[in-house]
Amino acid sequence: MPRNQPLIAITSDLMVRNERPTAFSTMTYTRSVLAAGGVPVILPPTPDHTAQLIDHFDAFILTGGDDPVTEPFGTPTHPESIRVLPDRQNFETQLLNDLKSHPDIPVLGICLGMQMMGLIAGGTLNQHLPDTHTSHADHWEHTHEIRSIDESIIPAGTTYSKHRQAMQTPGSLRTLATAHDDVIEAIDDPDRRFYLGVQWHPERTENAPLGQHIIDKLVQAARS
Repeated sequence: MPRNQPLIAITSDLMVRNERPTAFSTMTYTRSVLAAGGVPVILPPTPDHTAQLIDHFDAFILTGGDDPVTEPFGTPTHPESIRVLPDRQNFETQLLNDLKSHPDIPVLGICLGMQMMGLIAGGTLNQHLPDTHTSHADHWEHTHEIRSIDESIIPAGTTYSKHRQAMQTPGSLRTLATAHDDVIEAIDDPDRRFYLGVQWHPERTENAPLGQHIIDKLVQAARS
């Protein structure tokens, strides 16, 4: 039975501190989930345990972070990439694959999270926007406008971004929004109840329709 205050799993980032792997998460994700009426739970990367975790949560947020290692997806990793640590990538790869058999569980991918969703769906990644877009600086710690392809799901407006990579093609997913320079900004799977990826950071976007309201919709989907 859905909970009035659903449990929202938030994937954590991973770093090596004092020679020990350390999981962490910025509080902006937690505060956004609380503001939406959900109960946030930070998940450390635990490869090979995703199937056991899924049944305990009402929705999942895959958070931002460093850059995917793309050899598992058939492409060499760009030399300028800042590689995400293997345990995190392996965990989120397994999590997304296991969630395919749970299409009613809401999933939101943010920045790196969206890129992982796209790669798992057979999409391709532009691994270094400075190589292809003179406007690349607009996406690094800046606000910029996005254009909506379906206003009923994602409105046009101003977002806050921090990324040097982006989806080149979304694979089996659907493109919902693009930036002024045609960078893909949002993707989804219309065959699932709520499966949305956004390239910007809604937890740090002041424009509510593209900020807090994105988190609100996830929690609402988890509650219903």
